[in-house]
Amino acid sequence: MPELPEVDTVRRGLDPVLTGNTFSEVEQRRVDLRFPLPQNFAARLRGQKVVRLERRGKYLLAHLSGGDVLLMHLGMTGRFLVHPPERKVSRGLKIGTFIRETKEDEKHEHVVFHLADGASVAYSDPRRFGYMFLIPQADLNEHPLMKGLGVEPLGPEMTADYLARRAFGKKVDLKAFLLDQRIIAGLGNIYVCEALYRAGLSPTRKAATLATRAGKPTERAQALVSALRSVLSDAIKAGGSSLRDYRHADGALGEFQHAFSVYDREGKPCPRPGCGGTVKRIVQSGRSTFYCPKCQR
Repeated sequence: MPELPEVDTVRRGLDPVLTGNTFSEVEQRRVDLRFPLPQNFAARLRGQKVVRLERRGKYLLAHLSGGDVLLMHLGMTGRFLVHPPERKVSRGLKIGTFIRETKEDEKHEHVVFHLADGASVAYSDPRRFGYMFLIPQADLNEHPLMKGLGVEPLGPEMTADYLARRAFGKKVDLKAFLLDQRIIAGLGNIYVCEALYRAGLSPTRKAATLATRAGKPTERAQALVSALRSVLSDAIKAGGSSLRDYRHADGALGEFQHAFSVYDREGKPCPRPGCGGTVKRIVQSGRSTFYCPKCQR
């Protein structure tokens, strides 16, 4: 499932296309994705201008001129494909670096947003695990999907003090702690593994060790904040990680998977200079965890 860097890369690709533009027409080609699409979805979007496009956790939020917010989640296989106005889309025609190769590919485009400047943005999702909701702006923060989301890991609220407060007395392991969207929004399996490696912390270490007995941040908390910020920033610069289905809005692949230190590197030498350890895979809460047991303590 796309994590924060992938979703932010998609936002950056869509922002110059959508922001300031108006939905002239919306093709709704089915009634549902993972959940039913909002009632009168296409009609409610028609004529609406996108005021701004944001990311919150793993969600894309398009703020509309009429006062609603279009919330979008990519699910497992969802992606947005931008077709610029100056080039007509036809099967097999290259658009940026995306090629709609066959009719089989086209049938997975479930929603197509036609824009006033002639461009279009197609939402493709073969497995249909993504979803879209229209939420009144005034109700956004209290919506079940938004309410209770933790801090943004690249935002100013993400500090060692914050981690220590949230980790104090916690008996769960560090990995489960970091994956809890109520604590930090947008993190997933890949970047938690990579951040813990950079911080030199074992994924099986108790989260409570981020805080002293007085609830103050330990050096581990400081190191973890720094590692999270650096891993996510590097991944965003690389356009995210493409392991299976993820693509940029222009169809290009992310590149950060080529810079993994531990993720999906079971049995390979630890890349930390002087370590000499071997990357190990374990399973935590049904998910694969990759780490170096020698230098991550």
